[in-house]
Amino acid sequence: MAVEFNRIITLLRKERGLTQKQAAQDLGISQAQLSHYEKGIRECGLEFVVQVADYYGVSCDYLLGRSAERSGQTITVDQLPDATAHSDSVYRGSVLPVMYKKLIENSLDILFDKLAACRDKDLVNAVSSYLMLAVYRMFRHLYQASPKNVASMFRVGRTRWQSDTDAAMHMAEGDLQAVLAGENGPAAPRAAAALDMTTGGLTADYPRHATSLLNLIKNSEETVRSMQR
Repeated sequence: MAVEFNRIITLLRKERGLTQKQAAQDLGISQAQLSHYEKGIRECGLEFVVQVADYYGVSCDYLLGRSAERSGQTITVDQLPDATAHSDSVYRGSVLPVMYKKLIENSLDILFDKLAACRDKDLVNAVSSYLMLAVYRMFRHLYQASPKNVASMFRVGRTRWQSDTDAAMHMAEGDLQAVLAGENGPAAPRAAAALDMTTGGLTADYPRHATSLLNLIKNSEETVRSMQR
């Protein structure tokens, strides 16, 4: 429990702009005790988990990392909004591709809405280049899996496309970091202000799509953490 609980209670406190002292007083414990909970030094009892859930207005499942939603909701593919809402869907059979398609599309809607608010062409170009290269990379892997597909569809040769794509993605990420650091001009402060976010704010601003983004983040971090073990 400690790994998710301590991270989430720290996140919720900071998003609300509370000091440890303020939160500890409200929860009826010492600041030292709350500090130990937030650092994962000590584990609390179930009664305190319920108390914290009531205090921050979230579910116990969210506090324990069992749900990406503050309400504790678990999602099915039918509950995710369709960003495109096309009636002529080409997907057949398994619901898994549809589920991931919706997670990614809805998350991208939020991402590009935030980019639009930044009003920074260089930032949009850097993010878009990185994402287009990622899609290109996955599509090419699938395309080359069949020996019947004609290799001449691609201009970059088979022996170097992966390393060149890696380099291009690193450059796009470097461009992104340079823009956000203000190396390209004075747009960085404006971009930073537009990128102020909290989990509660995302849910309020994007009530239909935040579920997808929060679950995408949860799934991605589970994948990353599994590699660290």
